[in-house]
Amino acid sequence: MAEEIINLAPDTIADLITQLGSIGKWIQAVGIVVILWLIFEIIILINNRIRRKQLYKIEEQLKGIEKKLDKVLKR
Repeated sequence: MAEEIINLAPDTIADLITQLGSIGKWIQAVGIVVILWLIFEIIILINNRIRRKQLYKIEEQLKGIEKKLDKVLKR
């Protein structure tokens, strides 16, 4: 096997290197897309967490208002 690789013509080796380079470019492109997707997902998760905290605050405020209304209506 090693002898076959050594005995390859220079054109064949150049073609092989070119093909490997193009595969490397595709792998880089896929990697960049995955990294960008992860960044967007992290941003979305952070925004959802902030919104969830705001909703919890509103919920607590509503519970307080309900308690006050219950007290007023009982009188």
